[in-house]
Amino acid sequence: MDLQIDDFYHDCAAGLLNLYLAFPRKVALYIEDLIGREEPDEFGLPSKRHQSCLGALLWLADEGYLRYESTIHYEALDQATLTEKGFVRLTRYIPTLVSDACLTPSIRRQQGTLAHHLRQALHNRDSEQVARLTRLVLDQRSPASDIA
Repeated sequence: MDLQIDDFYHDCAAGLLNLYLAFPRKVALYIEDLIGREEPDEFGLPSKRHQSCLGALLWLADEGYLRYESTIHYEALDQATLTEKGFVRLTRYIPTLVSDACLTPSIRRQQGTLAHHLRQALHNRDSEQVARLTRLVLDQRSPASDIA
């Protein structure tokens, strides 16, 4: 099993959601807020897990999902925000994700977004759901085609 890929999905989802919750403000996105405190190695360098999380955030920036002004050492991305691409992907409504037709249209719209379902999957620590939904955010095709 490729555990680093599960971590990658978690880190992408957590980073994007933190920026979504702050949108449209620019914020410092701290690695510790996403994965918890990781002790540095014996040389004072960040742990591999910490470096992987930072790498996932930098990859998201390279792929156009977020932007930032600088890094704060290995600790954070400074002045980070979602790009249009990241915002649109997270707010995309997928009707098959909403099961209760009795909800008001505004609640149905909010609960049908990828952001809402990613938040629930992270809260429930459901790594399979986090991976599936993160792949939908990153998928260039229409995400509705991948929902069963």
